[in-house]
Amino acid sequence: MTTRPAGTPDRTRNWWQEVTPGQWKAMFAAWVGYLLDGFDFVLITLVLTEIADDFHLSTATAASLISGAFITRWLGGAVLGAMGDRYGRKTAMITSILLYSLGTFACGFAWGYTSLFVARLVIGLGMAGEYSASVTYVLESWPTRWRNRASGFLISGYAGGTVLAAELYKWVVPHWGWRWMFWIGVLPVLVALWVRRSLPEAGDWQQQIGAAARKEEERPNPFRPLFTGRIRAWANVALAAVASAALFCVFTPVEAGSVPWLSVVAALCLIAFAAQLGGRRGWLLYVSLMVTVFCAFLYSWPIQALLPTYLKSDLGYAPGQVTDVMFYAGFGTMAGCWLAGFVGDRLGTRRAYAGTLLASLAFVFPVFAVQDSLPALGVLVFGLLALSQGISGILPKYLAGHFPTATRAASLGFVYNVGALGGAVAPVLGAHLAEGMPLGRALAVLTFGLTLVVIILVGGNIPQRLGRLVDRQAPDDHLVPEAGGAGALPAEAAPGSAAGEVSPGSA
Repeated sequence: MTTRPAGTPDRTRNWWQEVTPGQWKAMFAAWVGYLLDGFDFVLITLVLTEIADDFHLSTATAASLISGAFITRWLGGAVLGAMGDRYGRKTAMITSILLYSLGTFACGFAWGYTSLFVARLVIGLGMAGEYSASVTYVLESWPTRWRNRASGFLISGYAGGTVLAAELYKWVVPHWGWRWMFWIGVLPVLVALWVRRSLPEAGDWQQQIGAAARKEEERPNPFRPLFTGRIRAWANVALAAVASAALFCVFTPVEAGSVPWLSVVAALCLIAFAAQLGGRRGWLLYVSLMVTVFCAFLYSWPIQALLPTYLKSDLGYAPGQVTDVMFYAGFGTMAGCWLAGFVGDRLGTRRAYAGTLLASLAFVFPVFAVQDSLPALGVLVFGLLALSQGISGILPKYLAGHFPTATRAASLGFVYNVGALGGAVAPVLGAHLAEGMPLGRALAVLTFGLTLVVIILVGGNIPQRLGRLVDRQAPDDHLVPEAGGAGALPAEAAPGSAAGEVSPGSA
C-alpha cells in the first residue's frame, strides 16, 4: 500500500471538505458583520437626494456626506487594527461593529448637515476597524491554500448588504421616510454580541501572539515607533490633529478655496505616519500600497457612490427602478467577489486582479450609453460590477500578504483606510466633473482612467518592487509561508502546508 507523505495535498478531497466547521463558522460570523457593514454604509448613497431636499443641500455638499465617513477611517483603521494585533482580532471586530452601528442609528436623528456629518465620522471609525479585523480574522483562520477564496467570500458580504439596503429602500422610504433606513442600522449590535459569545480567536494570531501572551511575554505594540520619546509622542499627536483638521476642511464646504494646499498638508501628515510605522525597511512599501488602494477607490467609488443619483437625476428613474438596478449591481459585485476568490487561488492574486480589471473596461462606456432599457442596463451593470468592483474581493488577501501577523491588522488597517480616502475624493470629484459634462460621462471617464492605473500598479507588482529597493529580504507573501500557517489545517489534511510548497494564490 502506498502512503501519502505528510503535508502532500490530498487531491481526492473537495476544497470545502478541507475547511473545518469552526473555520466555516468564523467565515459566517465575519461575513454577516460585513454584510451589515455594507448595509449601513450604502444607505447614505440611496437617500442622498432625499436628504439634499430636506436640508436644502447642493449636489456637491450632499456628496460630502459620503466623504465624511472616510475622513476618520485612517485613524479608526490604525487604532482598531492595533487593538486587533495586541488583544485579538475578535475584540477589534466587536468594537468596530458597535461603533458603526451606533453611528448609523444616530444618523436618523440628524437635524441638519453638521449633525449628520458628525455621525458619519463615527461610522467611518467603526467601518475602518471592521475591514481590518474581519479580514485578518478570516484569513488567519482559513487554510493557507484557500485564502484568496476566503477573502472573496468575506467581501461578498458587503455586496449582499447593498442589495438588502436597496430592497428596504424601495419599501421603507416611500412609506416612512429616509430616517427609518438609518434606525434599522442598529441591528448589527445584536450580531456583535453574538460574535463575542460564540467565536474562537483567529488561528494565526492565537498561535503566535495569544500563546506568547499566556506566557506573560510582551504583546505586540504597532504604535511603539510613534511614541519612542516624549517629543515624538507629542509631535505625532499634533500631526494626527493637523491631518484630521485638514481632511475635515478638504471634504466640507468650510475651506473650499484652500483645498489644494490642505490636501497636500493631509497627505504629508499621513506619509509621515507611514514612514514611522513602516520603519526604515518598510516605509516605501506602505506608501506605494496606500497609493494603490487610493487609485482603486477612485476607479470604483464614483459609480458605487453616485449611481443612484445618476439614475434618479439624469435618467429620471423612480425609486422602484433604482432598486432594480442596484439589485443587479449588488449581485454583480457579490458574484464577482466569489469569482475573484476562485480565480485568485487558481492563477495567483496579482494575475487574477489585473486580468479581471482589464476585462471590466469593455463594460464601462456601454453602461452609460444605455438610457431607455432597464433590463439592458441591469445586465451591463451586473457585468461591470462583477469584474471591476467584485475583484476587490481579493484586495484584502493582496494587502494582508505584505505584513507579518504581529502587525498585520494595524498595518492593513492604516494602509487600506488611508488609501480609502480615494472613496472620499471620488464622489466629490464626480460631482464637480458633472458641472462641466453629463454625470454619466464623468463617471465613465473616472472609472476607465483609474482602472488602467490600478491594472499597471497591481499587475506590474509595483508596490512589492518598490519595497524591495529598501528591503531585499521581504517575502512574497506572509500569508503563504513556506511551512503553511497557523490558520492552515494540520499537515496530513492541508494542501500547501508542506515545506517549500507555495500556494497558487501567492502574490
